Amino acid sequence: MRVLLTVEMDTEKANKAITGKTLPQTMKSVLDRVKPEAVYFGAQDGMRTGYIVFDLKEASDIPTVAEPFFQELGAKVSIVPVMTFDDVQAGLQKYGSS
Repeated sequence: MRVLLTVEMDTEKANKAITGKTLPQTMKSVLDRVKPEAVYFGAQDGMRTGYIVFDLKEASDIPTVAEPFFQELGAKVSIVPVMTFDDVQAGLQKYGSS
């Protein structure tokens, strides 16, 4: 299932990860594992935030994705199912035929 992972990083922990040069390693370890479709970074609610779209194969994969962000960056993490426009159209066709 395609999901949007939003990672809001604690400022103090992210600052330490940047100065300690561990932030790239933390990001790379997760990104290598999930092989994202898209990755963007910005600021949300005054916090460094990553937006990562990837295919979540099984719910049991969630800890391997989320824990590095919780433990290394004190991050708030959310995982939300998302669809492409084609997915929405297909879903609406299914809805219309029921």
